[in-house]
Amino acid sequence: MAKPWRIVDSIDTDEGLLDLRQRGEADFLITIDSRVLMNSLANMSEIVLAELACESLKNKKNPRVLVGGLGMGFTLKAAIDNLPTDAEVVVAELNPIMVKWCRGPIAHLTGGAVDDPRVKVVIDDVASVIRYAAMKGKENCFDAIILDLYEGPHKGDRGRGEYLYGDMALKLSSSALKEGGVFAVWSEDPDKAFEKRLKAARFSVNRQRPGRGGRRHVVYIAKNPSGSQAGGSGKTGPAGRRLHKNRST
Repeated sequence: MAKPWRIVDSIDTDEGLLDLRQRGEADFLITIDSRVLMNSLANMSEIVLAELACESLKNKKNPRVLVGGLGMGFTLKAAIDNLPTDAEVVVAELNPIMVKWCRGPIAHLTGGAVDDPRVKVVIDDVASVIRYAAMKGKENCFDAIILDLYEGPHKGDRGRGEYLYGDMALKLSSSALKEGGVFAVWSEDPDKAFEKRLKAARFSVNRQRPGRGGRRHVVYIAKNPSGSQAGGSGKTGPAGRRLHKNRST
């Protein structure tokens, strides 16, 4: 008989109660308003996302990577495992409690990845970090941008997804990347409209579905061949205040 879940910690948010739950030694859930956001035992797609985003950077000097959303830290862990010792990894996380959990009750899941000396955590919206890099020019740009949030690009051409996955947002991401940089995005399912927007922003697109059987999420690895540093107006629509997270399976 399965052991019951117990609540380790929780905080009230605009979207409902955010809980960290535990069952046994290594089985953790993060839920919001009783909706499961991530599971420590199902993390293949987020690991593959980071591995593919960073595979070309292993031998690069001083690579700079942006991770949108800390979650349980699995995406971050996979990134730093595939980066050299002189890398810099900026993690943009909206909710400080995620950082607290990754340094506390779930630190052992990733070997304390959040405290790796290459990692810098900023409590901010990842869209704001991207916009800043795009507007400030070459020295602030990234070799890879990894977005592993609890909502992917579906309907990203309108509503609250527009500021991350809409046309203007993708132009800013292109400007925030170095020439040949990688824009890696987790998605619930294949999204033809998102692929069309990526190509319109001059990204080359590779779509993969890690794993076998069951629900298989999608990993987009888009490359920025132009290396455009043109920037933009910095206006991508309302950012909102929602959680950033790493997504499971």
